Amino acid sequence: MDLSRRVFVTSAAAVAVTAGLPVLPAAADPDLSRIPVGPDDTEADLVRKASQVRPTARQIAWQALERTAFLHFGVNTFTGLEWGTGDEDPDVFQPAGLDTDQWARALRDGGFRLAVLTVKHHDGFVLYPSRYTGHTVAGSSWRNGRGDVLRSFADSMRRYGLKVGVYLSPADENQYLHGVYANGSTRSPRTIPTPVDGDDRTPSRSFTLDATDYGAHMLNTLYEVLTEYGPVDEVWFDGAQGHIPPDKVENYDWDSWYTLVRSLAPDASIAVTGPDVRWVGNEGGLARENEWSVIPVKENQYGRTDWALSYDTADEGSRTALVSALPKTDYLQWWPAECDVSIRDGWFYHPEQQPKSVEELTEIYFGSVGRNAVLLLNVPPDTDGLLHTTDVVRLREFRERVDRELPGDLARGARRSVTPGAVTVDLGREREVDRVRLAEDIRYGQQVEGLVIEAHVDGAWSRVVAAGTVGASRILRLPQPVRARRWRARVTGARGQVRLAEFGLYRSRG
Repeated sequence: MDLSRRVFVTSAAAVAVTAGLPVLPAAADPDLSRIPVGPDDTEADLVRKASQVRPTARQIAWQALERTAFLHFGVNTFTGLEWGTGDEDPDVFQPAGLDTDQWARALRDGGFRLAVLTVKHHDGFVLYPSRYTGHTVAGSSWRNGRGDVLRSFADSMRRYGLKVGVYLSPADENQYLHGVYANGSTRSPRTIPTPVDGDDRTPSRSFTLDATDYGAHMLNTLYEVLTEYGPVDEVWFDGAQGHIPPDKVENYDWDSWYTLVRSLAPDASIAVTGPDVRWVGNEGGLARENEWSVIPVKENQYGRTDWALSYDTADEGSRTALVSALPKTDYLQWWPAECDVSIRDGWFYHPEQQPKSVEELTEIYFGSVGRNAVLLLNVPPDTDGLLHTTDVVRLREFRERVDRELPGDLARGARRSVTPGAVTVDLGREREVDRVRLAEDIRYGQQVEGLVIEAHVDGAWSRVVAAGTVGASRILRLPQPVRARRWRARVTGARGQVRLAEFGLYRSRG
């Protein structure tokens, strides 16, 4: 986003226009990312507090990525399963043609800026030679037991300008089978990294953290990943349990896990079972029509950030939602949405499946990036260790389609004027527009509750399209192109002073 074109718009109830950047508390101050609420808070109190919540610097950087990728790869790629069993023979893992540079090129050319690798899925198979389990690539004859997918992945992503993300499933069926996961052990201080036989490390940092036996196993795994593979930009946890019986669920040591990640990778976002990023609530890649980044949350299970309302609630952050969630709410928190979806029907590669069409992916883009969320698109490597040619072509076609949908901002360099509650753009001559892109300057929170786009046609302002929330990114598609010289974004409802960082006008090329 071009911040040199930032405009500041007061809410409809304000009396003055901000002419420059105002003096306010630091927008990236972590202390402002969550604000406590109490049982006596009124609706006005809740709305006021919500307007004061600010994202952290790492959340601002994450939101700017817009398009991120998932790479589901592991023993399931070779067994045909989606959820493994934990007792697989590691030798089944044989990606003879592994080429992570090919992954990186395809993702870069598809417009992606970060990729998350399934370093450990629910089966517990690890894509690097860990010291703490035998269920790893080192147990395979692939590359004579010296293969390391994580090393190759991290090096390739950085080589091609992508950020690196790692997914470690909290569930672990292999450790369950070996009596470590959910074995009833109590939390006690554990030294991380825990020395093992033949350990040649001389750690520059060690930690004493409370954990169960399995919690310590996860901490040691995290320590390896976060200290031996270069900078990590996102650590991704989920809440699925695989095939582990419901009565054998481990109470995860979230507080200790978060502490270790913050210590070893302070710039990394912790998603989606984490304090930085939340799951949008479905696996279709679509955000809500009005997606709020300020959400009522509660703390569960050793500091886990959790929804005060259900994860799939249709309305997570409106005034009504803030009030209805109050009895369960500990904080109002900046907790933006990530929309995960796979390019194929499954998360792991299955040869009989085909990728989604360009039209489907484009709808997902407008339903995620266009609705104040970040898209996380899974593209699974095949049994050769490559992204399938069909998927590679589809990624490029997807990027080209988005580029045609938003080919160039007609308002770039145009004359702008700001009045109470509105910003007007003069294009200099009549131009056809059918796409409008808006963004708030989220350093100062998310404020817009209602906004209309108007065009000056036949001597009068005419309403063209309306929206509720804006947030970090809102893309509106007009029912049909409208031709006008002057365009206006007018705020009809807001929680506080509105600062628009972007008001872009586009004519799609189909």
